Amino acid sequence: MLEHKHEHHNTQFHNVSRAFALGIILNSAFVLIEFAAGFYTNSLALLSDAGHNLSDVAGLSFALIAFKISKAKATKKFTYGYHKSTILVSLVNAVILLVAIGSIGLEAIQRFMHPIETPGRAIIIVASIGIIINTLSALLFFRDRAKDLNIRGAYLHLAMDAIVSLGVVIAGFCIYYTRLKWIDPAISLVIMLVLLISTWKILAESLRLSLDAVPESIDLEKIKFIVLKIPRVKNIHHIHIWAMSTSKNAMTAHLIVEDGMNEKEIGELKHTLKHELEHNNIHHATLETESQSSHEEFC
Repeated sequence: MLEHKHEHHNTQFHNVSRAFALGIILNSAFVLIEFAAGFYTNSLALLSDAGHNLSDVAGLSFALIAFKISKAKATKKFTYGYHKSTILVSLVNAVILLVAIGSIGLEAIQRFMHPIETPGRAIIIVASIGIIINTLSALLFFRDRAKDLNIRGAYLHLAMDAIVSLGVVIAGFCIYYTRLKWIDPAISLVIMLVLLISTWKILAESLRLSLDAVPESIDLEKIKFIVLKIPRVKNIHHIHIWAMSTSKNAMTAHLIVEDGMNEKEIGELKHTLKHELEHNNIHHATLETESQSSHEEFC
């Protein structure tokens, strides 16, 4: 059973690694196309979208590196291994995106003050390519998006990029038919706002996990309810739940059990409870037990 689980975990890891690698290749190619077109046409919408896509490539690259590092074995100094590196990378990615968003906003304001004419047809063509590439890239992460913060971040950013590219296409049509110069920086500001909202959520969750807060996917009261449902468990205290990585959670707790339980019975109880916890996104549980009478004596 353990061997089958390990094999499944390795298969999932390779699938995720392949998805990140393909996403990096697809988006790198598009960034080159979009930067070239943006400089050639003087389109801020294309350049700002290219800058954001470049930050996505960096983010995907960092996430892939973190996934590989997190699989390294524990050492005497890093007894938990390097799982937490995925949380650090998620935080770094969010900061990189915020910097990119700020630069888009500043450039858009300058373009409002000093408008430049941009060809709408070129914008439409390049942004249409972006819709296809970003949609394909987002689909690579669709299946595993709920299992890991970095994967969810990659999926949300790429899906949002597809929507942003659609906005740029609409801007291209507006520029082509109206010749209004302010449309290009206006679309850039809309892109900035959309990205800011999605990035802020990733940043907030990354900070929470960095401070060992209970992950959003975990309901503390539900975990307590699951524990107290186990026969012969009377109470639970000193419960702590935190994220070991963007996909693995840990827990420590003291269990108050019925008087008279022997070592074998306590071992079976812990095994049953750990099995239940694993089905509720707790992958590593350390459980201490004390009898009901001894707990009452020291309280």
